[in-house]
Amino acid sequence: MEQIIATVRSFEGALVVVPEPGGDFPELAWGDAFFYYAPDGRMPANVQPYGTIITKNHPDDAASDLDPPGRWRVNVNAGRRALSELAAGEPGGAGGRPGPAAADEVVPHPVYGALGWISVVNPGARTQDTVVRLLRAAHDAARARAERRHATGRAQEDG
Repeated sequence: MEQIIATVRSFEGALVVVPEPGGDFPELAWGDAFFYYAPDGRMPANVQPYGTIITKNHPDDAASDLDPPGRWRVNVNAGRRALSELAAGEPGGAGGRPGPAAADEVVPHPVYGALGWISVVNPGARTQDTVVRLLRAAHDAARARAERRHATGRAQEDG
């Protein structure tokens, strides 16, 4: 987990938010990590992270079985095309993809898979490079969106 956080922090313009006790974030987010494109170092308003690391089950998201010690999940907004290429087949079926609790497997996010999010519980030798590649692509896409928003804002100010 720390290796992935360090890798994302090395991306130009990346902001990694890791909520801790006593901060402004709800207790449910403590210990998790949220990845943004934010070259000014401030968490962007009205923008979702392009990736996260979740360290525990959430009330509406327990399919990955993250409560046992040592289990965590990285989630990436990979896009629908990448999702269909990486996680084809039906979960649990013969020749299908693994279920959402399988470790070191790329699977659709148990809640946001239909929106193009992938998940990997405890990335290891099989998925580590894929996760980093997807995080880099998601970071680059977030940067492109931010640049388009900025350019649109400038055009409206000039108009």
